[in-house]
Amino acid sequence: MRAKILIVDDDRDILLGLENRIAWMGHEAVTADNGKDALRLIEQREFDLALLDLELPGLSGLEILERVNGSSHSEQQTGKDTRATYTTPLIIILTAFGTIERAVQAMQFGAFDFLTKPFSADHLAVVINKAMATVALHRQVDVLRQEVDDRYEHLVGTNAKMIAQLTIAKQAAQSDVTVLLTGETGTGKEVVARAIHRWSPRRSKPFVAVNCAALPENLLENELFGHEKGSYTGAVKREPGKIEVAEGGTVFLDEIGDMPLPLQSHLLRVLQDQTFFRIGGTQPVRTNVRFVAATNKDIRRAIQQGTFREDLYYRLAVITVPLPPLRERMDDVPALAQHFLDRAVRMGIHRSCALSDHAIQALQQYPWPGNIRELENVLMRAVILCPEDTLEPSHLHLPDSQSPSATEAETGSPSRHYHECMDAYSRKVIEAALQRNGWNQTKAAEELGLQRTYLTKLLRQKDISGRQPQESSGES
Repeated sequence: MRAKILIVDDDRDILLGLENRIAWMGHEAVTADNGKDALRLIEQREFDLALLDLELPGLSGLEILERVNGSSHSEQQTGKDTRATYTTPLIIILTAFGTIERAVQAMQFGAFDFLTKPFSADHLAVVINKAMATVALHRQVDVLRQEVDDRYEHLVGTNAKMIAQLTIAKQAAQSDVTVLLTGETGTGKEVVARAIHRWSPRRSKPFVAVNCAALPENLLENELFGHEKGSYTGAVKREPGKIEVAEGGTVFLDEIGDMPLPLQSHLLRVLQDQTFFRIGGTQPVRTNVRFVAATNKDIRRAIQQGTFREDLYYRLAVITVPLPPLRERMDDVPALAQHFLDRAVRMGIHRSCALSDHAIQALQQYPWPGNIRELENVLMRAVILCPEDTLEPSHLHLPDSQSPSATEAETGSPSRHYHECMDAYSRKVIEAALQRNGWNQTKAAEELGLQRTYLTKLLRQKDISGRQPQESSGES
């Protein structure tokens, strides 16, 4: 890639030689022969890289380095967006006095590398290419971080129930206490978990999500805690787990209610002592992470059934934040719908599209058993297939199904336990999705906004056949 490189040296011959060499390498060179001009250029213009001499009139290279990195650190601490992003040029120090002490001092102030005069053209090219590879990596990280933030940073809506729970979550975010998010599938638990991380002092550290329902027990243990070399066949080197990767940040344990009992005891030790053992390891590993967990299950009921540890529940539920289903916050549907339509435009899926009044009314009358995730899927499908600039109810293809309560009211059947009602209704939703997709489980999982492995697990739990039923032929 073509880079903009600042060259700072008080020797005109060296300055001209470096300028010609960098231009020959295909980069844009800007020069300065004193410290004050160099600092002004760095503050006013954006450079990818700076070659900075230590001995300069006005300000020394170390003073410039200290001011540039100190200013960048101050902005990250006081700015509204405190995420660690790449904003200042990487600096390579040039000096004729290549002592170890000066090299160490320059590195302490944040220099990327150190070149001692005289240096060869090949050595200069190697250092510059290495620095540009680092710049490219910084930019890639920033792009990936922005993509994640664009998907998860927006908490849309003004519903009173949701605002009350978000207020609790924001208060809890300032400490390191464990937060348990509860609610039906698709209510936005991961979005809130990421918001808690952004509101916390750990915001500049990693946020790592682990789906406890997506992996079998042995793979989930390896995912969380990592393994030592030789701990099992194929373990050719030590691999850190997600807890180690998230050091200093937040670990989000999604679907914690599906974690196997043996792993629950291991997790309890981490919550109590902040230590764990890698698979095959004999030495404890200390960690400093904050845990946020989420579940769509009734954990108290699971405790009674013996599938969840009571002591782990009380460790996780220091602060409990129940998220309301979408059917209880219908006043947020128009804002959520517009948010997803705007996202489709940003992603290049479709040109700008609007919802008609009748479409908004249809969205607010539908019970949304899949909650916000189902709303997103319905709108994404609608904008892709709609040839017009305005979405009508016919473009939404909403199922003509009714909520469990409405069905019972019409049939006159006695009311059942809440979880029995939701279980029966979820069976209908899954079976309908399978039927619409020709019993293709992968397509049905995509429509429902579920992982393929999780849909398979639901089919087993609810005893639903994943194959098309065979029609029995009768005699005419």
